[in-house]
Amino acid sequence: MNIGDASKASGVSAKMIRYYEETGLIPAAGRTTSGYRTYGDTDVQILRFIRRSRDLGFSVEKITELLALWRDRSRQSADVKELAHEQIAGLEIRIAEMQAMVQTLSKLAEACCGDHRPECPILEDLGGASDPGAGAPFAAPRPRAGLKGHLPRA
Repeated sequence: MNIGDASKASGVSAKMIRYYEETGLIPAAGRTTSGYRTYGDTDVQILRFIRRSRDLGFSVEKITELLALWRDRSRQSADVKELAHEQIAGLEIRIAEMQAMVQTLSKLAEACCGDHRPECPILEDLGGASDPGAGAPFAAPRPRAGLKGHLPRA
């Protein structure tokens, strides 16, 4: 099957299939004489595995580990369970961070009158007005820490 068929069968976009191939997450696809990629049922099964792993929030690095364990028939299930527990812990941290964001934004939204006046505690907070060292409206952003892609709690 071609990349479009593999995409439909696996639920992984053609762009991501190419990316996974480029990064080595999946083996290079076979090619037709005209250069088109070809995929078989095993390839689709691997792509479904990757898609499901991504749906559960695993990083590409962790998916690489999971794929290696999946392929290794002499693996210990304890190794797989350990990866799952690590993922659960990371998800719980992200959930707590998101709950803190909701609480902060809810308090800011409550503090905003939402009327015709220009004063807005939401924008003031975002601009750093409540941060003692922020100063000018276009001050340098605060350094980020914590999980990749997530802001630290204030």
